[in-house]
Amino acid sequence: MTNDSLSETAALRALLSETSDTHLLAEMLGFVADRLMALDVDQLCGAGAHERSEDRVNRRNGYRSRAWETRAGKVDVKIPKLRKGSYFPEFLEPRRAAEKAMTAVIQEAYVQGLSTRSVDDLVKAMGMTGVSKSQVSRLCCEIDKRVDAFLGRPLEGEWPYLWLDATYIKVRRSGRIVSVAAIVAVAVNLDGRREVLGIAVQPSEAEVFWEEFLRSLADRGLRGTRLIIADDHKGLKAAAAKVLGATVQRCRVHFMRNALACVGKKDRPIVTAALRTAFDQDTLAASKEHWAKLIDAFEPRHAKLAELMRRAEDGVLAYKSFPKEHWAKIHSTNPLERLNKEIKRRTNVVGIFPNEAAVTRLVGALMLERNDEWAITRRYMTLETVAAICDTDPMDPATIAAL
Repeated sequence: MTNDSLSETAALRALLSETSDTHLLAEMLGFVADRLMALDVDQLCGAGAHERSEDRVNRRNGYRSRAWETRAGKVDVKIPKLRKGSYFPEFLEPRRAAEKAMTAVIQEAYVQGLSTRSVDDLVKAMGMTGVSKSQVSRLCCEIDKRVDAFLGRPLEGEWPYLWLDATYIKVRRSGRIVSVAAIVAVAVNLDGRREVLGIAVQPSEAEVFWEEFLRSLADRGLRGTRLIIADDHKGLKAAAAKVLGATVQRCRVHFMRNALACVGKKDRPIVTAALRTAFDQDTLAASKEHWAKLIDAFEPRHAKLAELMRRAEDGVLAYKSFPKEHWAKIHSTNPLERLNKEIKRRTNVVGIFPNEAAVTRLVGALMLERNDEWAITRRYMTLETVAAICDTDPMDPATIAAL
């Protein structure tokens, strides 16, 4: 018996005597896997390790470690590397598919709002050895490719209505915890379908940041915007006029909250009913006429409310200049409220994000998911009513007849 055989026999006997039953199968699998890989590589190289041969066609080039999850537990194997080409053992191919599946599970769990600790518990429940926080973060970085492609896609056609809103999320920055604004933009195209156009994580809602965000949308092809529906932001109004030249509709729901804050609790039901009568008018002219009467009626007792109504009139009634079929959908930012609630539900699980990039990853993945859902649902607005908005210069029938 050769010295190599004696040493290998001694090693096996030591393995049987010193290793507990719980780890014995895993050690045996590891030994068999190493021998199988060595034989495979011998055939690919045309010679054994350190063997001089004229038939040699390749050489070994070290190893790469791989954890192999088996029913006997985790087995650490070293996969040989080659100087020319690559080698991956056949018995680990199912593991490669399992890794992809596990990555998908972790990504989906993260997007659905599970924390990294909960993801680790989920992986253990699936019979695996668990993953660390750093591994979860690394795997979730793969989401960035899809999110970046989605947020950077070109915008084609015209988008007459644009909704903008922001929700605040806590982020660590330079050792401090700060709140950042996660801005979401949703628009309707000429096909009457909604799409999420983009998101941005900004320090605040100042004019400079609104202008930067709107310019990024314009650079991607946003055009034909007639009405922007948002809350009352001076910075947004200035940026919208400068970049898109669009009218800004002040969210009617937010205005009502501001209006009721100007009066006592006892008068709020009366004020609410009175303002609704102005909104319920059939035309813009009738609403403005009724609005003026309400200002005169409120002036003696609620001067603050009357002043708010004077300043807000053009903005809160801007939607009345558009087709009546759209009024219920364009008078407020309610179409974004459900999105913001979903964002809050998912981000509250995380709590404090490590950086702005993590916010973009999670919120972007959520918006990508919602955009895919909208793509297969029915139109948000009819084709005929949306087309009428952009048809500002119709062709003369006499001109057509003369052709």
